[in-house]
Amino acid sequence: MSRHALATPGDDIGAYMEQLGDAARQASAAMRRIDTGRKNAALLAMARQIEAERPALIDANARDLERGRASGLDDALLDRLALTQGRIDAMVEGLKQVAALPDPVGEIDGLHSRPSGIQVGQMRVPLGVIGIIYESRPNVTVEAASLCLKSGNACILRGGSEARESNAAIAACIARGLAEAGLPEAAVQVVATTDREAVGYLISMPEYVDVIIPRGGKSLIERISREAKVPVIKHLDGVCHVYVDASADLGKALAIAVNAKTHRYGTCNTMETLLIDAPVAAGLLPKLAAAYAEHDVELRGCERTREVLPGVTAASEDDWYAEYLAPVLAVRIVNGVDEAIAHIERYGSHHTDAIVTESYTLSRRFLAEVDSSSVMVNASTRFADGFEYGLGAEIGISTNKLHARGPVGLEGLTTRKYVVLGDGHVRD
Repeated sequence: MSRHALATPGDDIGAYMEQLGDAARQASAAMRRIDTGRKNAALLAMARQIEAERPALIDANARDLERGRASGLDDALLDRLALTQGRIDAMVEGLKQVAALPDPVGEIDGLHSRPSGIQVGQMRVPLGVIGIIYESRPNVTVEAASLCLKSGNACILRGGSEARESNAAIAACIARGLAEAGLPEAAVQVVATTDREAVGYLISMPEYVDVIIPRGGKSLIERISREAKVPVIKHLDGVCHVYVDASADLGKALAIAVNAKTHRYGTCNTMETLLIDAPVAAGLLPKLAAAYAEHDVELRGCERTREVLPGVTAASEDDWYAEYLAPVLAVRIVNGVDEAIAHIERYGSHHTDAIVTESYTLSRRFLAEVDSSSVMVNASTRFADGFEYGLGAEIGISTNKLHARGPVGLEGLTTRKYVVLGDGHVRD
């Protein structure tokens, strides 16, 4: 074990973070030599450790939840914090799924011969050292570790203080999995201090860290985007829309609109605004209102919506921009797909938007014209997820337009470099 990997926080947070960064940089170099079989062995060893330590994980999480309730965390944050048996199952399955995925590292694409006789292509390679900053959700520790490891990167993980005992228990499982497979101890490091100063150092170490991925509330991501000295892969908001077109199958529309809002409230791919084409509003809205009432969802509607549903609260201009992360939904009646797309362009966050329609022409228009990282036809926005897309556990959602966009899986954690193959070739 290296002295770097065993660094512990003391009074000097800067020195501690430099030790983590130095160890991660060394581990990153070592990870370039690790083959797919050993990476997969480590992932499966981590899965076994988490399964074996299930009671300890639940106990640690219970202490975090108790402390969170005492400190006044709201229901949405407590939901994100909770480690249920089902979520532990998903963590184990996610590790196994990532182990089963093809390894993108080392792939050479587009290899072709040039007139000079050389061959030129592009090889997929790890980004290097990835810093990941997240709040509340302890399962992110496993998701981040698995994808960074399989893509050949080293990572430094900084979870939220509210999940500190859960993250420490998960980190112990990861460390034992790495050791069992003989991988560098510093390939996955979990920052062992909840001091916020550590975040400032992590995002300001370009000599050690190649990219930062924040996962959390808007204020956290805005701060990191503003202050980081290394590239950031991020999204700020999840203001997701479902537009129900006049041609929609109303049975599909009802199921999708209810699922997109009520499946889970505290996630970035939850629908926050429902747009309904005027010709079907009077028939569909009462059915939707009844379904939402069963889930205690508060509706805030435009003037035309309130004519159909008189008891609905009037929506303000702020409601169209809102990411509620709660059982609250904004509803607007629009005149066709042009008005729906214009609303999404003005108020949306370029995250995930869906159309419910039986018109092929309108579906193609929606796919082409809505400028979001995921655009869907006849499907719930809740599918905007790396696991559902077949990427394995995702590292997050990106609304960036450079490098990675949408759910970020293995390929999103790699880059490409040019490779040239010759046989003694010299340039004339």
